Parts: sequence; C-alpha cells; structure tokens
Amino acid sequence: MSSLTRDAATTGPVGSARVPLRLPTAGSTFIVGIAGYLGVNLSPYMIIAVQQGTGADVLTASWLVTGALLLTALTGLAVAPLCAGHRRRAVARVGLLVAVVGFGLAALVPGLLLAGLLAGGVGAGGAVAASGAALAAFRNPDRVAGFYGLANRGIITVVLAVVPLIGLAPIDVFGSMAVFSIIGLVLVTWLPGAPAESVSTGAATGAAVPLEVPPTGTVRTAARPSRTVTIAGFTLLVVFALWAASEDSLWAMVGVMGADQAGLSPEGLGIALSGATAGGLIASVGLMIVGDRLGRGVPLIVLLVLGGVLKIAQGYLTDPTLFVVGFIVWNTTYALVFAYFISTSAALDAEGRWSGPLLATYLVGSALTPVIGANLVALLGYPGFTLTLGIASFVLAVPAGIIGLLSRRLERAAQEASA
Repeated sequence: MSSLTRDAATTGPVGSARVPLRLPTAGSTFIVGIAGYLGVNLSPYMIIAVQQGTGADVLTASWLVTGALLLTALTGLAVAPLCAGHRRRAVARVGLLVAVVGFGLAALVPGLLLAGLLAGGVGAGGAVAASGAALAAFRNPDRVAGFYGLANRGIITVVLAVVPLIGLAPIDVFGSMAVFSIIGLVLVTWLPGAPAESVSTGAATGAAVPLEVPPTGTVRTAARPSRTVTIAGFTLLVVFALWAASEDSLWAMVGVMGADQAGLSPEGLGIALSGATAGGLIASVGLMIVGDRLGRGVPLIVLLVLGGVLKIAQGYLTDPTLFVVGFIVWNTTYALVFAYFISTSAALDAEGRWSGPLLATYLVGSALTPVIGANLVALLGYPGFTLTLGIASFVLAVPAGIIGLLSRRLERAAQEASA
C-alpha cells in the first residue's frame, strides 16, 4: 500500500462511507446551518432591535451583537469535536433549543433582551458546528458545497427582504430568529450522522485495528486522523479565519468607501449588495454543475489570486459604475472560494472533524472586521487598505492550494482503496 493510500485509509473519507445527497438529509443540514448563521446575516437588523429594546447607542448595540456572534463562534469551536461522532444530532438539538429560548426571551421579555441575545448566540454555535460536520457526510463535497451556498444565499435573501416588512423591533427580529431555530429543531432528525466505516491510524502503521461487528454486520472501527491530515486541517482553519478577516473587512467598509471614493449613492450601494448576492448565487450554481472536475488546489490558488487582484483594484475605482461592477465580480469570486474551503474541509475527513469547526472559525475571523477595516483605512487610506487585503489573499493562496490538492488526492486514493 502506498503512503498516499495509507493516509487516505487513515482519514476516513472512504467513498462508500459517505451518503448521497437526498432532500431530507440535505434539507436538514442546510436549514440547521442557516439557523446557526442567521445572526451573522441579520446583524444590521439585530443592532437596530437592540437599540429599540434597550435604548443603547449604535456603538454599544454593535458591540453587544458582536459579543453574541463571538459566542456563536467560540461555542461552535468548543463543541465541534462532539459533532464528529454519534453526538452530532444531540449537539444540534441542544443548541437549537437554547437558541429558541434565548432569542424568544430577547423577543418577548425586554428585561432579558441582553441575556437572551447572548444565550441565543451560544445555542447558534451548536447548530453551526453540527451542520458543518454533517456536510462531510455527503459524497462529492464540491457539489454539496455548491448546493449549500445556493440554499444559504437564496433563503437569506428572502429573510433579509421579509424581516424589514414585518418590522425591526425586538419581537420582529429576534422572534424571526426563534421561529427559524424551531424549524431547524424539527428537521434535526434527518441530520446525517458520522459514517460507520473508517480505518484507524493503526492501518497506516501496521498496528492492529480493533473491529466491532454489530448485529447489522457493519464493520465499525475507531478512527483517528493521520498526522498529515491533522496538520492540514488545523492549517486550513487558520487560513480560513485569516481569509475571512480579509474579505469581510472589505465588505464592512464598502459603503463608506464607495461614497467617499466613487461618490456612490445609497441606491448604488443597494445595487452593489443585491448584485453581490446574485453573483454568489451564480457561483454556487456553477460549482454545483462543475463538481470536482477541476479539483480543489488549482481553483483555490487561481481564485484567491484573482480575489486579491480585485480587492486591490477596488481601492482605485473612482467611477461609481465600475466600483459596483468590481464589487460584484469580487463577491462572486469570494463565494466560490468560500465553497471550495467548505469542500476541502469536508473532503479531509468524512466524519466532519474539520468541516465542523470551519464555519465557526469563519465567525472568529469576521466578527471584528468592522473595527479592523476602519482602523486599516484610517492608517493606510483606501488604496493602502485594499493593497493590504490583496497581499493577504496572495499569501494565503499557497497553503490553501496545497491543502486543496492534498484533500483531492486523499479522496481519490480512498475511493481506489475502497474499490
């Protein structure tokens, strides 16, 4: 057995261990994940709701919402190891139940708005980790990442449009989040579990592997990732967090930057943001169609370099139309890179050891980006700000591409070994 095949046997991404994409399991995975991530997308509305409910100023309300998002991230990272095993559904149920109670209190009891908001953030972390780990249970991680991106952006677009029509008071914003968490809680039953078939690290070293043959006849083994995959997984999490900080810093500053640099009107900003969402949807559909035909390493390198160039260019565009077009193209590239990061983490391990904490890691990187972006702009100006972000993309392209190549090779070797 070659070293590559041995590593593949160690990681557990065996083709037969993964399940096909079906509506019940896919719908559960996507909805639970969207429920956990809803606070990220509704953060502007949450800030307004906190202001109305507590009388706090914008800065205070922003820090309170940021605190809730950081709790989501930290909780997701803390419970992610549990989601790589048979406790995945339990983590999701407990997390969503806490989210329902927390956001429900924030919506209905003014005196408990802050406590409920923070509790809701903690509960959302369990949903984020469980759904992230579940993404690794499906075959063809690239196509699954495309479907997830399409579902996420499609549903969030509708939610972002509907919530303001209802209102932006605490009962409207936090009530909507509680209701969505209830929907996720109902669907947890169909969340795919960790695969039954994996091979222990003992297989890679020639040591004896403990086997258990239950009445169903399915062979179960104690699975641990190889050292190579462990290093790659941790590196991927760090790269993803740094990339998230880079990307969301530009997103956070686009309104101010567009107005100051290109004379972008509020209507133009609306076109830019809605066009960016549409670009993300197109990118997700494209990845669904392409699947794994292009691999992962080369697309990650090309897209990260392209994203860096587009970010740098954004700092020099003074025409409002070109500014909007450049922003939409950049965000389309961003959506593709995000999906490839998800598929790479899912392919490294079928039990979700790395896709589980990945989405929470993104929150760690992005939660403070408004502060990071504002300080970089004040220090370097807009051209220096975007140049810094572009260089970050160029540097991160190297480790991301290497890990993408590794994940694809391990996946192919595992499929060959299984066959």
